[in-house]
Amino acid sequence: MLAPFLRVATVLVVLGHATASFASAQTDYFNTDAGRPIRTEDAYAIERRAIELQVAPLRLERERSGNYKWGVEPEIALGLFARTQVEIGFPMIHAEGPRGTRTTALAGIEMSALYNLNAETRLPALAIAADVVVPAGPLGPSTSIPTIKGIATKTFPWARFHLNGQFTFADEATTGGASGVVPPANAEFSRWMAGIAIDKTLPLKSMLFTAELVTSEPFQAGAEQRLDVAGGSRIQLSPRVAFDVGGGYRLKGDEQGWYLTTGAAVAIGFPWAPRR
Repeated sequence: MLAPFLRVATVLVVLGHATASFASAQTDYFNTDAGRPIRTEDAYAIERRAIELQVAPLRLERERSGNYKWGVEPEIALGLFARTQVEIGFPMIHAEGPRGTRTTALAGIEMSALYNLNAETRLPALAIAADVVVPAGPLGPSTSIPTIKGIATKTFPWARFHLNGQFTFADEATTGGASGVVPPANAEFSRWMAGIAIDKTLPLKSMLFTAELVTSEPFQAGAEQRLDVAGGSRIQLSPRVAFDVGGGYRLKGDEQGWYLTTGAAVAIGFPWAPRR
């Protein structure tokens, strides 16, 4: 299972970086959404009246026990108002459990909204985001799980910095799926999460490199606090298509191991003209 994925990921990275210099616009590569390619995101929403289709966001994990988990979460994001975006996602999870058991199923439906409070001045850009995962599928939660997040972004001549702080209103009994399998990190629930990230853009190549450090507390009683390190790249392949790839390692926690992510987003506009 692992070798074919690595071959595909390698080809995508090579093709993406090879074609990055031919991108004729710079529209989305610097807008770091959660999970694309790292969990820490920036404080900016997509443009008003824009539609972004996240068509192939894939995450593969390998735990120290040798078990693999993967998930794919197609999403659609809408720029309904100025500095505001709403999203809906459909996380599909595959998990390998004890004694060779395997489960592949929908892990709920995720709906979120982000509002950018201000543009950067001497102060950082700030945003607030709200998210809820509603029950759907065998791996979905047993009840709705709401989350609130605060985001700050500050740009310097040599790099951008991002801070994220998140709290989830739930308990251990609600976060497991009907099959008893807890979803992997791209649909992972934690009581709280805090992350810091740094990124560097190469405007002439429509490319961004980023790295993060994230800590979070699991819901499971007695579970060790997690500490993850990750990095990745986003590339603008065309005026409407952005590609990302990343990876990371869990330095501390009960499920230590590595993970890889890859995905693409297609940006389009609303199919109707705005009123004048």
